[in-house]
Amino acid sequence: MRKPRNLIRKAILAGIVGSLFAAAPALAQQKVKIGFITTLSGPQGVIGNDMRNSVELALDHLGRKMAGLPVEVIYGDDQVKPDVGKQVADEMLKKHQVNFVAGVIWSNVMLAVSPTVTSAGTLMVGTNAGPNQLAGKDCNERHFTTSWQNDQTPEAMGKYMQDAGLNDVYVMAPNYAAGKDMVNGFKRYFKGRIVDEVYTRLGQTDYQAELSQLRAKNPKAVFVFYPGGMGISFLRQYSEAGLRGQFPLYSVYTVDELSIPAVKHAALGQLETRYWSPDLKNPANQKFVGDYQKKYGGKLPSFYGAQSYDGIMLIDSAVRAVKGNLADQKGMIAAMRKADFASTRGKFAFNNNHHPIQNFYLLKAVAGPAGKDPVMEIQKTVFANHKDSFYKECPMKW
Repeated sequence: MRKPRNLIRKAILAGIVGSLFAAAPALAQQKVKIGFITTLSGPQGVIGNDMRNSVELALDHLGRKMAGLPVEVIYGDDQVKPDVGKQVADEMLKKHQVNFVAGVIWSNVMLAVSPTVTSAGTLMVGTNAGPNQLAGKDCNERHFTTSWQNDQTPEAMGKYMQDAGLNDVYVMAPNYAAGKDMVNGFKRYFKGRIVDEVYTRLGQTDYQAELSQLRAKNPKAVFVFYPGGMGISFLRQYSEAGLRGQFPLYSVYTVDELSIPAVKHAALGQLETRYWSPDLKNPANQKFVGDYQKKYGGKLPSFYGAQSYDGIMLIDSAVRAVKGNLADQKGMIAAMRKADFASTRGKFAFNNNHHPIQNFYLLKAVAGPAGKDPVMEIQKTVFANHKDSFYKECPMKW
């Protein structure tokens, strides 16, 4: 027996209304989920804390929403271990089903994390580590970097020291992927004589034996890369050993806004090359630095924080471009390539390998305001619109 048409219509209408109500909670629960991996324990936790602080500030500036969707950040501690970093990434992908994975300080950790993320079909936004493999032959359309390729910053210091006519340089760095990249980058532009090239254990904090060897070699200058807690220990011991006045020290990622409060006057006069500085004058950076100090008790952010802040803003630009449709990954990749966001470094552009093309500056640690710690100030531009040395090995074309 056939049902009357009006009853059929009512049944269809009821079904549509019911499905809309069923979908409403799912839509209401949709959010942008970001897994942020960094180091939050041990001596290197000082870096991870600054990165996390800057992520939280970026979320404040966005009203904690992207394209109208609430944002949830799941933080993970890699403990400076590649296997732990990979486990954390796996958990973020499988348990939390994140839309993006970001962060990562250490290159050996990044080499474990990024392939895990991209092979799972998820977008990776690195906010520190820049191993050469991921800029070159192993570049991936799902991997973006808002910091630099490892070699770039020491390339700038190598050029400065070469132009300054320095020679007989003693080189030191931790024995891991980034340490090798940093030294290789330095040597790409510095063509003078290197007295010795010494690699120390990653995470080492006692450098007395190495400093004795350095003194015996009697170099004209010293170049080092010692980030985080390693840099704090090295700078203190270098100063205490009376080497500051004897062997001029040049560095990358060693004297910064995290190490200066710990080493204070031991940083004065120190020259570093970097892409960013708190005194970089553009509206986004001035807002970032000013609001960071307000939120975190007057502390200055570091470059780790600046590039992590930029990473969140890059993700926001992608989510806005697809109007919150997180399933539109191709649209998000296309948007991220445009880098349509206000960066702390001012002008921002990606190369074909999804690594930035950017300026690199010579910075100097100078006396701060009365009663305050020294501060880093830009002295000159060493490289303008500098491309990394591996982009030609990257097969991506866009």
